[in-house]
Amino acid sequence: MTPVAVVGMDCVFPGAPDADAFWELLMRGGDAIGALPAARRDGAGFDDAVHGGFLDDIAVFDNDFFSIAPREAAAMDPQQRLLLQCAWRALEDSGRAAATLAGSDTGVFVGVMGSEWAQLHMGDYARVTPQLGAGSSTGMIANRISYHLNLKGPSLAVDTACSSSLVAVHLAVNSLLSGECGTALAAGVNLVLTPALGLVYRQMGLAAPDGRCKPFSADADGIGRSDGAGVVVLRRLEDAIADGQRVYAVIRGTAVNQDGRSNGVTAPSRWSQREVVAAACRRAGIAPEEVRFVEAHGTGTVLGDIIECAALGEVHGVPREQPVGLGSVKGNIGHTEGASGIAGLIKTALALHHRIVPASRFAARENPQLRLAERGLRLLGAPVRLPAGEVVGGVSSFGMGGTNAHAVLATAPRTARTPVRPLAGAPARTQAPVGVFTVSGDTPEALRRNLAAQADVLARRPRGDAAAVCWSSNRVKAGLPYRAAFTARDTASLSAALRTAAEDERLRAGIAERVRHAPVVAFLYTGQGAQEPGMSAALYRESPLYRRHLDAVDEALRPYTGGSVRELILAEDPAVHSTRWAQPALFAVAHALTATLADLGVVPDAVLGHSIGEYPAAVAAGLLDLDAAARLVASRAAHMDRLPEGGGMLAVRAGQDAVAGLLAVEPELALAAVNGPADTVLSGPRDALARASGVLRVRGIDSRELRVGHAFHSPLIAPALPGFRADAEEILGQAPPSAPARIPFASTSRGRVLGEEAPDAAYWAEQAAAPVRFADALGALVAETGATCLVEIGPLPQLVQLAGRAGLPSGTRLLHPAPGRGAGAAELAQTLADLYRAGAEPSWDELYEPGHRRAERLAPYAFSTEHRFWQQPAARPAAAGAGGAEPAGRGETAAPAAGGGGAVPATAAVDAERDPVLAAVVEAVVQVGEYPRERVDAGARFYEDLGFDSVMIMQLKDRIETRLPQAAGITVQQLLPALRSVGTLAEFVQEWITVGAAI
Repeated sequence: MTPVAVVGMDCVFPGAPDADAFWELLMRGGDAIGALPAARRDGAGFDDAVHGGFLDDIAVFDNDFFSIAPREAAAMDPQQRLLLQCAWRALEDSGRAAATLAGSDTGVFVGVMGSEWAQLHMGDYARVTPQLGAGSSTGMIANRISYHLNLKGPSLAVDTACSSSLVAVHLAVNSLLSGECGTALAAGVNLVLTPALGLVYRQMGLAAPDGRCKPFSADADGIGRSDGAGVVVLRRLEDAIADGQRVYAVIRGTAVNQDGRSNGVTAPSRWSQREVVAAACRRAGIAPEEVRFVEAHGTGTVLGDIIECAALGEVHGVPREQPVGLGSVKGNIGHTEGASGIAGLIKTALALHHRIVPASRFAARENPQLRLAERGLRLLGAPVRLPAGEVVGGVSSFGMGGTNAHAVLATAPRTARTPVRPLAGAPARTQAPVGVFTVSGDTPEALRRNLAAQADVLARRPRGDAAAVCWSSNRVKAGLPYRAAFTARDTASLSAALRTAAEDERLRAGIAERVRHAPVVAFLYTGQGAQEPGMSAALYRESPLYRRHLDAVDEALRPYTGGSVRELILAEDPAVHSTRWAQPALFAVAHALTATLADLGVVPDAVLGHSIGEYPAAVAAGLLDLDAAARLVASRAAHMDRLPEGGGMLAVRAGQDAVAGLLAVEPELALAAVNGPADTVLSGPRDALARASGVLRVRGIDSRELRVGHAFHSPLIAPALPGFRADAEEILGQAPPSAPARIPFASTSRGRVLGEEAPDAAYWAEQAAAPVRFADALGALVAETGATCLVEIGPLPQLVQLAGRAGLPSGTRLLHPAPGRGAGAAELAQTLADLYRAGAEPSWDELYEPGHRRAERLAPYAFSTEHRFWQQPAARPAAAGAGGAEPAGRGETAAPAAGGGGAVPATAAVDAERDPVLAAVVEAVVQVGEYPRERVDAGARFYEDLGFDSVMIMQLKDRIETRLPQAAGITVQQLLPALRSVGTLAEFVQEWITVGAAI
């Protein structure tokens, strides 16, 4: 059989809320058996003496996370609720976010032994609802996962009694091997909600009086029932390795068979058990003597243990170096029935992963009737370390009706880890690499909760580089609407930053920005004057990505500049201030930054360039190719560099009107740029600029001289224009035909967004001398594109400062990936972090070297425990022989503890007076979903926020017509387009009523 990898898991068992706690329980030989929680006794017929393995609070469920209405959540079998959360966390553990599998052929296979929830509630016909019908169906347990995660592969529930979940694993494996799905979730779940099955066990003589399973012990006296749920994520081994996923263990073979006509439909068959174990070994290509240990079915019934050991002995009782280790997780957590197979599989996978097999509880008093030694078996009285190399273990699970399953697992193959070492020719690293750690949640409180959870887990790790954990977080913790991101080099400082963020008072108060859509990103390309020796050199040293792109643009420029811009930058040569080198160097840095960000998944929705910055902007917009732009920039720089010296430029913190009088008395000066309401630039002879600066100083107006060698954008540039225009005509004549920009290109020469026109030679010549109308161009860009993030592309933060004074819409983000000479990989990473928080989805892989792209375990998603859903069943008498409990009172549906109950905010009362239709729609929505009143307002979206489905829509229609009889006659088909939000529905209903009244 082609191997199948176990790449992710999550579970909740008695005494173990997650996989780590489960392993810890097993390794210390813990006992998770206790009394039945009091909340389950009411109305269900339990007596006070029931013991077993029970989860603490099965009523807790984070319904908001899955957009499930409170009314529906309250009607759902807790088994469905439990597995939804486990499935999400298991996918996270596999190193993949659930969102990345949406729409895929991922399959869901769930083993479940019926629904005791249905037994409790579906018989009370007066309380049956559509929600209760779907919520009580065992088939829906798998379907819920597929629906809420949008998984489109096979989705089915399996009931073969106690072997259900291992049979589900078998079906999932075969589905993977047939190519039916590429990823499979195999799961099992069980909750003890009624005493019925316990009574069956008691009447059959199978129930342990103390509620404890004692597998293979001389004290074995029956079964103790238990709760539990587990999910494993499975992939074909070759696919898992190709995607760099962590592999806990490998499933080498599985088999399922049936007892057929044996001693009785509920009697185990030694021969069938033997055959299913042998068949799994054959399918795995494993000889029995290669199996080191078996996680047995091991219920702790005397007859069952004897038959199982006899069957195992017939397969594994062959000459071998040491006996097969034998154990059963039921000794720790009890018999989880439909989930017992997945419990055994998870235990086995963890044992192979950690290379140690936990001891078996109750091994001290081995049952001599089992004749373990002569059958090549031994109970593990202490943990056993596994040797190096491949190790094989088996898992058995047998159903009460005779359906048997066995799986053969092996340790994961050793895979070569990509070494982390500098690329050839790359500068030596002087500090740890930087990464971006991402955390997200569905509410501000969820974000805070998960920040704290990640901080706790990272604090327990040894201090080390953070790159790998950052990469892992980008893959699995990034997709929810409330976001946080942190640049980090080591795990200790990262943990501290997470802790500080979790304790932020604003976040504690529920104040956080929600991402509703991707940001509109505009790149602003810096002009001349921003250059400095060594600009971006630190980024070149630290970022292989930027290094590659600067090398490439340097190669494109070199034939036309007569030298290397890259070497000039790295040498920190002051010659970068000369016009000949400043313009090509700025172009190179800008183009390399653009290409670097593009590889990181950040591409502009619009561009704007300031003077020389229009050239890299034109390349980004598709108006120029790299070679044509490089030639134009080199020609422009060369022609201007030949101009006489003596010209300069002066930045003035005053508006155009304020400098108009100055220009009148200094006719040699020109208005070179209008950068904002109070930001202009003058250009001309240096002596005239000096006089102007003195006048401005007297007036109390700040000004500063720019680091340029000539008076750009003034008449003094005119002698360079004819030669440059001729070069431009030749260059553009040889380049591919120009086409309109593929994204909006805001021209600072024209002060507007260019339409269909493409810049020609005349444009580029005019652009060199005409005033820079940055303020007009920026205003047009923001107005026409709705840009929400402005990213400066250049070596100094100049344009973002101007933009910050331009009166932009509130909330506009101003970012800069290379803000200064010393800026390196950390500043680039910070820009990615800021864009991610704004709603962007970066291509994170390119931020990390291949050796750091490895899966690291993070804290699982911390779901909310605020909401509890528990419908008390109708009272029924204690069953005969169950202790004679007094009948309980009739139960009621518990209201979810969500957001402070049903108090109506003051604003809602005002809305009711001002807009009675909206108020009626809101109340109908509240009634249908049983939401807390404050959760529903005009902006609430029916599908994304409120979790409406077709049944709820029908009920909503009826409720609206009851509250607003004048709205009668609306069909569901007419209603559907209006169901974008509560407000849009109210507007539709109001229009319907108004039109009807007019008729």
